[in-house]
Amino acid sequence: MITKSQNLPKSSSQESDQDDIDLMALAMVLLRGWKVIIACALLGLVLALLYSRYVNPTFKSDALIQIDDKSQGIAALGQNISDLVSPDVSPAQTEAELIKSRMVLEPVVNLLHLDIVLSDPAVGVLNKIKQNRTATQINIPEGVSLNTDDGQARISQFKVATAYLNQKFQLTKTDTGFVLSNGFDEFKGQLNQSYRFRGTDGDILITVNDLPDSAHTINITKQSLQVTTDGINGRLSVVEKGKQTGIIQMSLTGNDQKQVSRILEQIVLSYVDQNQSRGSEETTKTISFMETQIPTLKQKLEDAESKFNQFRTKYGTIDVSKEAELLLTENSQIDSQLNELRLKKADLTTYYTEEHPMVVQINEQLAVLNDRKQEIDNTVAGLPEIQREFLQLSEDVAINREIYLTMLKNYEQLKIVRAGQIGYARIVDLPISTFKAIAPKKLQIIVLGLLLGAILGTIFVLVKSLLRKVVKDPEHVEETTGVPVIATIPRSSSLSRLAKKKNASNRLLAYVDNNSLSYEAIKSLRTYLMFGMPEVGKLGHRAKVILISGESPGVGKSFIAANLAEVFGQLNKKVLVIDADMRLGEMHRLFNMEPDNGLAELLSAEHIAEDSTVNAIHPTAMDHIDFMPRGKQPHNPVSLLTGERFDDVMQQLSTHYDYIIIDSPPVLAASDPMILSQYADKVLMVTRYDKSIEGQLNYAIKQMNKANIQIDGIVLNDVQQTKMSKYSYHYNYAYGNNK
Repeated sequence: MITKSQNLPKSSSQESDQDDIDLMALAMVLLRGWKVIIACALLGLVLALLYSRYVNPTFKSDALIQIDDKSQGIAALGQNISDLVSPDVSPAQTEAELIKSRMVLEPVVNLLHLDIVLSDPAVGVLNKIKQNRTATQINIPEGVSLNTDDGQARISQFKVATAYLNQKFQLTKTDTGFVLSNGFDEFKGQLNQSYRFRGTDGDILITVNDLPDSAHTINITKQSLQVTTDGINGRLSVVEKGKQTGIIQMSLTGNDQKQVSRILEQIVLSYVDQNQSRGSEETTKTISFMETQIPTLKQKLEDAESKFNQFRTKYGTIDVSKEAELLLTENSQIDSQLNELRLKKADLTTYYTEEHPMVVQINEQLAVLNDRKQEIDNTVAGLPEIQREFLQLSEDVAINREIYLTMLKNYEQLKIVRAGQIGYARIVDLPISTFKAIAPKKLQIIVLGLLLGAILGTIFVLVKSLLRKVVKDPEHVEETTGVPVIATIPRSSSLSRLAKKKNASNRLLAYVDNNSLSYEAIKSLRTYLMFGMPEVGKLGHRAKVILISGESPGVGKSFIAANLAEVFGQLNKKVLVIDADMRLGEMHRLFNMEPDNGLAELLSAEHIAEDSTVNAIHPTAMDHIDFMPRGKQPHNPVSLLTGERFDDVMQQLSTHYDYIIIDSPPVLAASDPMILSQYADKVLMVTRYDKSIEGQLNYAIKQMNKANIQIDGIVLNDVQQTKMSKYSYHYNYAYGNNK
């Protein structure tokens, strides 16, 4: 198909449209890159399958703990006793953080030897993929074990100095026992015996129970407590179910279901033990305080009774008036209240300061009672001295007895509380083994691998399209270069298959694919050139010279030149094809000839005679078509072309041929096209669809324009005719049987 371009002024709206993102063009880019996208998706699928086989299954175990609002053991004894112990408890969120603390985890680490890590260096990536699941370490109170292909490794004890923590050791079985080494030190011992080795950086205590065969090495590491607890916390989840429910859910993941359940169960039991000890701590402190106060109160009571008895012995029984009895009763009540408040204050000050609101409130109540007591004392002062002393002594006895009996009663009750205290954490569900893997989710991994592969493929296609802007749109090429695209040559599927065969005899469309759209497009190019040629060529003779070049190698300029010569020969026109690329010309292969005795030899000869020109021209298998090969590669091809000899050769040839088609080197590779274009009536620039770079094409045309050479047209070669191509309409109307 032939397209023509006219230099029309561009409107501002057209220029702004060029700046907009062409969504259709992006879609076409993705459709043209479907092979890359599918390849990346398949690669992602393969990697996902390999990953799903590489990783071990992950199992999960759950447990539930309930946090009570306050201890039921204290509340069951009555409001008065429960008031003696602080009712404040930690919220569930605080308890969740305590569960993940070293205080709770350290007993579990020590019990199950979780700080001892065994690994099998013989298990590599390929083994994991091949086996789909590898053995994992098992921790029990008796020790640590790991199964291998050559036997089991069992270690019941491994303690090292601080300097050896988190360092890898190697264990190897020998005929007499085992060898422990770390690259610097080497220790030997017997199985099932405890050994203490003295290394460079400290002592090592180890008991090895069993090892695989002597050729199988096991790696062993003693982790620090921090590293071990961090590893557990990385797999441990502690959350409150709902809001303000007081129910804590604990979850632990790992590669062995029984191992996970065992570790989580010990964590639950360790937390409950710590919680119970912490829950009875307040009761224990209160009892300790009472034990220090009871002897003192008892002594005060005995002293008061002794003084009162001595007074009665000395003065006998005294008849106290009614008023004195009332004052005594009220004063006794006040003193009882004062002592009770002082007792509560003493209890509170063991936990709070004087500024605490409850302590301040008790101080205020004490002040009021003391004021009233002072008033009663002033009234009693008016009684006779013996009556006043009688009242005071009897009052002291009553008060001290009341305080002592109250303290003794509370003390006995708190001892009962402590005996039955169970803490405020209750185990609801202990972990169980479900043996249902939660990961890897193979279907999700496969789907994700496909999607990621497709996304990466899409990104690759888009980035490649942005970074390497290739020639695709003929209209865009015309706009950017200002040169019309005079022909688009579709790709020939027959030639594409033939190109894979190195020994193919002929690669011209007339012999291989003469019913194709490609061949019809070459004929259309011939028609354009016939009507666009001047009546008289530049050389003043009948021959019309057509120069065919390209911006870079591999665009197919030799293919266009050879096939164009063939279709001109069909019109009984005498055509000469010159391979003017004296460096790397390969046109002789299209005509099944040798490159020797051609243009290079003709221009290098001392004298150019008529017969020497004839000797450089070789007839082809096609009628009316002759060929001049490049010849042996000369040292100075540019000098040969700029000399007068080439001008004489062209003058001679123009008298014998109707058309002379010159295949020149690429513009960006050599300056030869600029010299050869001086003899050409038409200069064509061949570029390749989806391979040539737009920037290189534009630069090549600018270089020719700087040399005052006008490019008459661009031939877009190897256009792929697919439904995905937005620009296929450029050749869809060409006649032919595209099989």
